Amino acid sequence: MHQALIRRLERDLDERKAEGLEREIPEIGSAEGLTNLADNDYLGLSFHPSVKQAAKDAIGLYGTSSSASPLISGYGKAHENLLDTLLSWHEFEYGIIWNSGYAANQALLASLPQKGDIVLADRLIHNSMISGLLRSGARIARYRHCNLDHLEELLDLYVKQGRISFVVTESVFSMDGDFPDLKRLARLKQSYNFIWILDEAHSLGWYGEKGNGLAEEYGVAKEVDVLVGTLGKSLGSMGAYTLFHDERLKRFLVNFSGEFIYSTYLAPSCAATAQASIRIVEEDSAPRASGRKLSRRVRTAVREMGFHTDDTDSPIISIVLGDISKTMGVAKALQEDGFLIGSIRPPTVPENTSRLRISLKANLGENVVEQLIASLERNLS
Repeated sequence: MHQALIRRLERDLDERKAEGLEREIPEIGSAEGLTNLADNDYLGLSFHPSVKQAAKDAIGLYGTSSSASPLISGYGKAHENLLDTLLSWHEFEYGIIWNSGYAANQALLASLPQKGDIVLADRLIHNSMISGLLRSGARIARYRHCNLDHLEELLDLYVKQGRISFVVTESVFSMDGDFPDLKRLARLKQSYNFIWILDEAHSLGWYGEKGNGLAEEYGVAKEVDVLVGTLGKSLGSMGAYTLFHDERLKRFLVNFSGEFIYSTYLAPSCAATAQASIRIVEEDSAPRASGRKLSRRVRTAVREMGFHTDDTDSPIISIVLGDISKTMGVAKALQEDGFLIGSIRPPTVPENTSRLRISLKANLGENVVEQLIASLERNLS
């Protein structure tokens, strides 16, 4: 290999390691025997017997792979059934299924906004959104996190210029577990006529009368132009989707997004398992009710320990410690107590905001909750 490239790789890796930021893939089995509060399987559906059986049945019917682009022969009955279920669940008219949430956001935000447009984006939106926007050629302006006063100032500035305007936000934010005032966002849309793109990845299964997210819970889904959802978190599968009220948005992405056109499609078993999970979520509201109660309880305990947590009841509880080595040390101590908890460092989060990210499970037993709180008290003091 070219020596200049080797030196460059070594330099960049050495810098990252010196900063305490080098990423490594965990050893196989490192989570065995631990209570996993690091992944996003908030409802535990990836291990639900009916969901696992749906995967087995789909493999028996359709095989293990789509084996082609959806535009060639990759789109099958399992995908069609899932899409019909998603449209009914969210009460949208049109949709596309994608291989991942990252691919969905990349495709959407690299192609819909274009040069001459303005995109107003919450400062803490996910990397997949930022990466897509940077490919778009549109002007990007970031508003302060969940600060809709600042957003309105920017709307006043840019909408008056007659530009096509987009507002991009998550509902539940993946690193903080907080969310904006969606009702006010809907009112702003009525006043300023922007295109509203809402990523519901971390609210699905946890919010909404049917478990279909915050837009439904707050009655604003009709105002959302593009709703992005994931199949790989609360729904215990893999993949993602985008939903629309206007067919032209779907047709445009089908024709112009390389992530959809040129990639072998999501396996039929993933579509079938997601559909099975949606049925369970719709039929049983008890897990999300108990999960939200659990979230409030753990947040109260963390605040009593002297740490800030947002006053929400989402499944994500973020405890900002700031220092990288302290964060990693506390995470290791929690693991020794039997809890696998995410330790999040820059550049995933802003400088000096390294944190523990607790990803709650709605089905945690009472004894486990008490042990978690005791472990946090012991290791955060």
